[in-house]
Amino acid sequence: MIVCDTILGNIHDREWAARLASYAIEEILLDQWTAQKSRFVVHAANGEEYAVTLPRNTRLQDGDIILCDEASLRLTVLRMDLNEVMEIDLCPLLGEQPDDIIHTAVALGHSLGNQHWPAVVKGCKVYVPLTVDRKVMSSVMRTHNFANITFSFRNGKEIIPYLSPHELRRLFGGEEHNEHHRHDER
Repeated sequence: MIVCDTILGNIHDREWAARLASYAIEEILLDQWTAQKSRFVVHAANGEEYAVTLPRNTRLQDGDIILCDEASLRLTVLRMDLNEVMEIDLCPLLGEQPDDIIHTAVALGHSLGNQHWPAVVKGCKVYVPLTVDRKVMSSVMRTHNFANITFSFRNGKEIIPYLSPHELRRLFGGEEHNEHHRHDER
């Protein structure tokens, strides 16, 4: 078992770009759940086992380098497989009257809550993990026809730098996101 306790850099950093051609790169694909942790054990494609023990609240990024073996010219890189996220932009509401802002925010919260969609609010943006088909989520947003609100879908990797570890857990954290919405008849 190889123990890794620090991030050495990221393959997307300018300083590593020139060096990458010299190394064989071993990628370890992390699922959503593991990608937001700072301590985990994973296996590379070649069967090698890695114990990753990073400082608390470390935010992993796609392309983080956890091992650089100069002797064998090998890098071990973490890759992330994250779902898309719906980004709802409330910034245009800031120019509206306070009563209109409150009305729209409560209506949006009600519609997201009615779908049992978890959400993270960051500034004037709301992030909702893709829990059902994109078309369904788009349909829900269009049905409510919220004035002065736009939404789009982004790759989960794009928003990681803007979120705290507990916000990442909210969006990507667990199996509860895979459950289907249902109302039991009683």
